[in-house]
Amino acid sequence: MTRVVVPVRYPLSKHSRATLSEAVRIAEEREAELTVLHVDLYQESHGVTRAELKRAVESEFGPLERTRYVVRRGFLVEETILEEVAADEADVVVLGSKQASRWRTMLRRFLDDPDIETYLREKLDCTVVTARVGD
Repeated sequence: MTRVVVPVRYPLSKHSRATLSEAVRIAEEREAELTVLHVDLYQESHGVTRAELKRAVESEFGPLERTRYVVRRGFLVEETILEEVAADEADVVVLGSKQASRWRTMLRRFLDDPDIETYLREKLDCTVVTARVGD
């Protein structure tokens, strides 16, 4: 079965809602399992629980079939997302445009051409979709 991972902020921001909307659309279209991921940073921990994340998502989108909610703690958002994407064996990762921009900045430190989609495809063998926030 196809797996879609979507990292989001909690509480859900405008950007997170747009990213999540795109991920839900893709998951439904592909009849995929969806993983909604929030990274709770050790240095800024808000003690977010899976139940809180699920309630927030379902209050926006209603109950979602084949969806699991994951809260991971980490020091670096990008690294923690990579770990979850690899562990989940994701086929598709949906990133917000702001998040994709942060990934490019991070990759620029290591690579000459920080193409996030190519990097993730090579490292994790998955498709990266960048969701844009409508104005």
